[in-house]
Amino acid sequence: MTEIQAASPREAFELLLAGNQRFIAGAPEHPNQDATRRTEVAPSQRPFAVLFGCSDSRLAAEIIFDRGLGDLFVVRTAGHVMGPEVIGSIEYGVEVLDCPLVVVLGHDSCGAVGAACAALEDGMAPAGYIRDVVERVTPSVLAARAAGRVSADEILAEHIKHTVGLLLDRSRLLAQRVADGQAAVVGLCYSLADGTARLVAARGLDLPVASAL
Repeated sequence: MTEIQAASPREAFELLLAGNQRFIAGAPEHPNQDATRRTEVAPSQRPFAVLFGCSDSRLAAEIIFDRGLGDLFVVRTAGHVMGPEVIGSIEYGVEVLDCPLVVVLGHDSCGAVGAACAALEDGMAPAGYIRDVVERVTPSVLAARAAGRVSADEILAEHIKHTVGLLLDRSRLLAQRVADGQAAVVGLCYSLADGTARLVAARGLDLPVASAL
């Protein structure tokens, strides 16, 4: 099942959310997952969105958005924390592959967010490089608490928003694309229980965002 790929940020966003609605309803179409599509995209790729999400095993992008081969350019780290290699990968998707949409995808019950909250409470940081992940999430937790947002869902939403803002602050290339109307960056919060991806941040698209989760 081959589709005309999205040409604008809004078209890409609508295409992504339509797939999520099919997944929620239990009626996935599994587009672009057959041998014909495999052969079609073997020479080159033209994904319609970059998806930067948490590495959680329950957050498989092509499944929860009902997409297939060549549709999404996926970058994942625990807690969707960023380093130069992550930003470079996202810029590759936008600049080289010409994706009009970047999605930051977080989820409830995120272990990285929970670990950052716990570290602030008991003063004990995790060992090894897990500590680096937790330290990169901590500013989001502190910002949420400073604003009086202390529930787990509110802290998660703040972390997603913080990631969207940080990505645009650090990537001049992406910020310029958004300013020129060629790309958009949105933040989605995924519910593990019901499969819903809810919008909590939008830059470059005029969309209503959830005030609370």
